Amino acid sequence: MNKDYLISTIQMDCPICNKVHSLKLRKRLTQSIFKDETVDYEEVYYLCPLGDEEENEFVPAGLMDENLLRVRDAYRQKKDLLTSNEIADIRGYYGLTQSDFSALLGWGDVTVTRYETKTIQDETYDNIMRMVYENPMFALECINKHKDRFTLEKYTKIRKNVANKVEEVGNLYLKKQEINSLYVNFPEESELNGYKKLDIEKIASVIGYFSQFVDNLYKVKLMKLLWYADAIFYGRHGKSMTGLVYRHMPLGALPIAYDEIIYLPTVKVVEEIIYDDISYRICPNKEVNISGFSLEELSVLETVATTFKNHKSKEIIDYMHKEKAYTDTLPNQIIPYNLAKQLNELK
Repeated sequence: MNKDYLISTIQMDCPICNKVHSLKLRKRLTQSIFKDETVDYEEVYYLCPLGDEEENEFVPAGLMDENLLRVRDAYRQKKDLLTSNEIADIRGYYGLTQSDFSALLGWGDVTVTRYETKTIQDETYDNIMRMVYENPMFALECINKHKDRFTLEKYTKIRKNVANKVEEVGNLYLKKQEINSLYVNFPEESELNGYKKLDIEKIASVIGYFSQFVDNLYKVKLMKLLWYADAIFYGRHGKSMTGLVYRHMPLGALPIAYDEIIYLPTVKVVEEIIYDDISYRICPNKEVNISGFSLEELSVLETVATTFKNHKSKEIIDYMHKEKAYTDTLPNQIIPYNLAKQLNELK
């Protein structure tokens, strides 16, 4: 745990040597015990370059509170609970203050304030807050149910904000539910999903990436690009990138929910008639922020996009038909990710 780096240098009154001089504000990765659990977190502290080596660090009260919050958030992440920042982001999504969010949910006035500062929410309350973000219709039901907690002016304003979100992303929520329902038989990490639970946000980002960097992208080709991205990432890192599950189908590897995932918001689907057949062209709907990918993910996506950029759908199908993952599985069989470790000249 030796990651330690400089944040900034600040001129201030040093309590160690009782002099005004430049102090180093530093951050380091360390550990703490919280609720009988060991958690890793980033601790921020001041370093006095003039003090004794054994007593040259200090943490003022305000900074100590921030460090304690980092410990709590590290515990939340370990328990798969919303962090304080994530709770604040949900409020911001609807333009709510802490007390507004509590009122919308029918909770005590300072409940959300406590969750964002010092109290760890239980799983039930955590799930409710997640639902408010994921399903604007649920948020709309909440604001209507607890209308009496607001002034008419504030109720009208908040309800309008929520209604706008319903209109903006309500269909997306239903689409996500549809996709999740098709993955109900894959709740645990296994070699069938590449030891990663389904990540719809990542799927949307990957599809968006390919739509931006691969010209003339059609549905059939996209499905193969997804498989190669997951397969290569699995071969390098021991887990898939998206958590998609693929079947052996006549045109190659095909993910479960292939018809649904192309309607995620990062792309738009344009139907084209080609030789009396309908083809589905995948076009970018909005720019994908590549900063949302790790360097390892970007390396794989770039490899796949570059390798198959100029391949036509039939060419990439023929290429995929020669993969061990395809030749060693039967029609309609799920392709286990362990076969993805042996790819044709793609490492």
